[in-house]
Amino acid sequence: MKRYLSALILGLGGVAILVSLGVWQLRRLEWKEGVIAAIEARLNADPVPLAQIESPDPRNDQYRPVRVSGRTTGQEFLVLSGRKGQGAGFRVISVFQTEDGRRILLDRGFIPESLRDAPRPPAPLWVVGNLLWPDDADSFTPPPDQATGIWFARDVQEMARVAGTEPVMVVARAIAGELQGVEPVALDTSHIPNDHRNYAITWFSLAVVWAGMTGVLVWRIRQRTV
Repeated sequence: MKRYLSALILGLGGVAILVSLGVWQLRRLEWKEGVIAAIEARLNADPVPLAQIESPDPRNDQYRPVRVSGRTTGQEFLVLSGRKGQGAGFRVISVFQTEDGRRILLDRGFIPESLRDAPRPPAPLWVVGNLLWPDDADSFTPPPDQATGIWFARDVQEMARVAGTEPVMVVARAIAGELQGVEPVALDTSHIPNDHRNYAITWFSLAVVWAGMTGVLVWRIRQRTV
């Protein structure tokens, strides 16, 4: 029995660790599915007038559905983007003045590269959308291109500083008014990564492989001692 002890300890210990990692990923999967379900419920709730939310903030109001009317000012930011089946283009972030005089940022949606220089003059709009403080930028995101005016992330704080608006962004899911070729891109949960099921399968598969290798090792030890 002593001949097999080290192999069994190594084998069973490795299997136990790999199985525990798989179980942990299943628990993470359950947690992430709960988070996504909660976000989807909030995204699809009935919109409230933005005027009822005096000081929206990321902690309490992320994804909150709102409706707002007013007009664009003509000032906008183009954020480099792309859409499946349409290729490269831009998100159009317009400065929007509401009927009660507030100035906010409105993510009107996507335009293809060909419409980059198309005129988008001030226009009255009636918008249903969701509040969002995007997490687009990180330490590797370059600053806006000064030569072209193109941005590489929806940086609400910096855009608000440049444009003199509240640090508030509404992502449109439906717009009535003059769209000038801009296609709204409604928020959903597709951008939220959820690979925990695949990770769990990987760990459980490795546990099976490790158990098989342990069995082979024990068999080889036995063969040498016969």
